[in-house]
Amino acid sequence: MAQVFPSSVYYSFVMINRDGTNASLWQKTSPAYRSTNKPAKNAVYDVIIVGGGITGVATGLRLQESGLKCIILEAKNLCFGTTGGTTAHINTLLDNPYTMIASNFGKENAKRVASAAKDAVALIKKNIRQHSIDCSFEGVTAYLFSQNKQQTKELEDIFAATKDAGLPISYTQKLPFETTFDKAVKVAGQGKFHPVRYVYGLAKAFEEAGGVIVQNARVLSVDNSDPLLIKTNRSSFRGKLAIYATHTPLGINLLHLRLQPYRSYAMAVTLRDKKYPEDLAYDMYDPYHYYRSQEIDGKKYLIVGGYDHKTGKREDTETCFTDLEALIRKKFNVAAVLARWSSQYFEPADGLPYIGYLPGAGKKVLVATGFGGNGMTYSHVAALVLAAIVKRKKSDYTSLFDPGRIKPVAGFKSFVSQNVEVVKNFMSKIFSSDKIEGFSEIKPGEARIVSYEKENLAVYKDENGNVSAVNPACAHMKCTVAFNPSELSWDCPCHGARYAVNGEVLTGPASHDLERWGS
Repeated sequence: MAQVFPSSVYYSFVMINRDGTNASLWQKTSPAYRSTNKPAKNAVYDVIIVGGGITGVATGLRLQESGLKCIILEAKNLCFGTTGGTTAHINTLLDNPYTMIASNFGKENAKRVASAAKDAVALIKKNIRQHSIDCSFEGVTAYLFSQNKQQTKELEDIFAATKDAGLPISYTQKLPFETTFDKAVKVAGQGKFHPVRYVYGLAKAFEEAGGVIVQNARVLSVDNSDPLLIKTNRSSFRGKLAIYATHTPLGINLLHLRLQPYRSYAMAVTLRDKKYPEDLAYDMYDPYHYYRSQEIDGKKYLIVGGYDHKTGKREDTETCFTDLEALIRKKFNVAAVLARWSSQYFEPADGLPYIGYLPGAGKKVLVATGFGGNGMTYSHVAALVLAAIVKRKKSDYTSLFDPGRIKPVAGFKSFVSQNVEVVKNFMSKIFSSDKIEGFSEIKPGEARIVSYEKENLAVYKDENGNVSAVNPACAHMKCTVAFNPSELSWDCPCHGARYAVNGEVLTGPASHDLERWGS
């Protein structure tokens, strides 16, 4: 049976919500953010930012401080999405290594990426100092280590490419924790912090500068008028420009064909011997495992993550947690597991994120997406690049991360026509809950795609026997969703949209719920 975690171990306030059933360490130690400024009636904003995670709030603050009038629209609450589920490694030693970047973009562009990453880390430090943000930030070193000959050859190539890119990498004979290894390198100038508390500090500074944050406002549509008209489930807003800081852009766009959604798993534990690794560490398996510690309110935690897989492509997600816990207990003297959670990220096709004008949307809509596992760093690269574009200032990074480098792929029109075919007359066979209950082969706590009267249904039965049934066709591009038993969600394997068992949208690019069956 899956281990049941308490909603809060040390904290009595109302926690923030996240896009998953399992509460993260940051979620357990953060109250909900309370917005102060209200949107002005009939206001036309210079920039409307869609998404209240680290990218949206960091970008909003930078633009607001530059003299623009900005508003942030968040579908749920600040840090509801991946920011609330990150493990918060602030690094210039990137997941997609400089070997890949140099191969795809050339050595000079690899240097520019490394420079952008360093600038991003510097911006985080500047924000913390300037706004006195209490987020337990610490400057640390990152370690990467091999454990077999094949990994060692790859590590040597990464060492050379990283050094060529201009980062202070060196070989080392010691790691932050005890484990067997063949060879290891280290890079200084990295960091770690409490990501939600950092974002809250940015949000407070943003509002103090005159910015507006509207929570529980899911964007439903963007009308490319002049000014833009953005409709939410609460009200409509007008602006000269819009920025999608939603981890993946809403609607249907060419970028979705160059983004692959993944899920990663994390645990926060305490140690009996108090031997917490102070620095960041990564092995070289595929998928790799990552390690760090964090002190929160005087208490230390070890945070370990890994066992990544493509979203919707693994049925037994509970095994990921089981395997992760076994790994941690093998390497560390675990006292207690205090939090476990999973989170989603999007891998870009060529190794670099897409930051700039959204393809096909003209010069009024911008986007920041495809950060891979480096959201803390690339979120601030995005803040720098987007601010430069909006303010029409020269930047060495604008062309490097330009989403326009993506060209339409062969067969795109066919792909769209196949995936956007709507199930006609889907709601013509409404049936009562007692008929749904007839699916007796589904056990409490289970879910599956079943056929009923020649239609497919995504059916979930909770522990009390109550049934939810929804159309399994994703509201984004009609791919069939798959059940995620560890997070109790329906996940789309095509573009990463995620839904609660009742069909409510948890994660974009979908902007509408799954169609519900039953009464």
